[in-house]
Amino acid sequence: MFDFANQAYTLLIITVVFGDLFTRVIVGDGPDYRLGNLLWSIALAVSYALVVVANPVCGAIMDHGRRRKAFLFASYLLTVVATALLWFVEPGWIFTAMALIVVSNFAYAIGEGFIASFLPGLGPRKDLGWISGLGWSLGYVGGLVSTAFALLFLGEVSLANYDSVRWVGPFAAVFFLVTALPTFLWVRDRGARRTLAPGDTPVRAGFRRLLSTFEHVRHFHDMRWLLASIFFKMAGIYIVISFAFIYGAQVIGWDESIRVAMFVTVQVTAALGAVFFGLAQERIGARRTYLATLTLWLLAIAAIWQTPAVAELAREWLGVNWEAQHVFLGAGLLSGLSLGSSQSAGRALVGALTPRGKSAEFFGFWGTAGKLAAIFGILGLGLLQAWLGLATAIVFCLILFAAAIACAWPIDEARGHRAADTWRERAPKGA
Repeated sequence: MFDFANQAYTLLIITVVFGDLFTRVIVGDGPDYRLGNLLWSIALAVSYALVVVANPVCGAIMDHGRRRKAFLFASYLLTVVATALLWFVEPGWIFTAMALIVVSNFAYAIGEGFIASFLPGLGPRKDLGWISGLGWSLGYVGGLVSTAFALLFLGEVSLANYDSVRWVGPFAAVFFLVTALPTFLWVRDRGARRTLAPGDTPVRAGFRRLLSTFEHVRHFHDMRWLLASIFFKMAGIYIVISFAFIYGAQVIGWDESIRVAMFVTVQVTAALGAVFFGLAQERIGARRTYLATLTLWLLAIAAIWQTPAVAELAREWLGVNWEAQHVFLGAGLLSGLSLGSSQSAGRALVGALTPRGKSAEFFGFWGTAGKLAAIFGILGLGLLQAWLGLATAIVFCLILFAAAIACAWPIDEARGHRAADTWRERAPKGA
């Protein structure tokens, strides 16, 4: 249910509505919106930088004190409040909008790591693929429900419609607030809470646990390769999440009806992809499933990049009058299948390679790798589009997904399972 709830923030604020509103209306430096795109990428990068600093330490503290649910609740509440405050932003209030995005996206993003740390305790290792896939799929259902309702009642993103579309912040906040409640009512922390030694603090205990994990990191050879792959994969995914609808508005020049159709296409195919590849993981293994989803991403990005060329070739060779925005829907179908499946498969593979008692820390590393990737990917694209334009800068994503495949290739799943199973908690030197 938390996956169901938090997709409202991702889609309404980052992907579909507010990102487009920020670049084209709040900043409004048309016709190419390069400054708006750059400032949007900076705001997101700053929020992810804060997650990078906080995530590993929070993970270690949660594992020591068995207080994952309390940390999750704090991130959830901060997301709700900061998102609701977006209603007060007016056109031209650039830095106010950026500040609220930094706070709300920080809280949302760090909460992703907190909720993911519950995954290893939800079932046996062999079932983590479909459990993760089911959660991710339900998330896209939540996104479909929330965003369809918002698009129906808020209307198009424009200055003329600003008084209506500004309600996107409060709507996303209330949706998240209400639909995440089952998580806090019924999910329980597992394990006995540790007591601190006299004079010790949770932060100090967290740093000690973190030091212990770093000292023994050589034990987790395959996890290191996986985290490197996730870095490059998530850099590409965060670009798509943050700029796909901006790309559609600025490069493709789509109509409002196509924008809505793209949203529905991506949500449905992402949900189906998460479930299908989650089930496939039981048959072909987590590593092969993960590599298959990365290969699908290469096809999706190539389709996005070449959308205008494909439309032109269809007119010349086939005699059909396809507009670029219609071809872009096909690219959206591939992107949706890639989006849900790759994130679910990556999360499940991390869970399968995680030793008992280290779930919050290891998913803290997973979150840190993803957020470092977000900074690298989003800021990289922001700078590239300021130089080359958004249509050309999207090629950066192809390089990122190719690098993700190269890093995932050496992973030995069986060896990673053995490393996780044989791990025993040891105190760091000098403790």
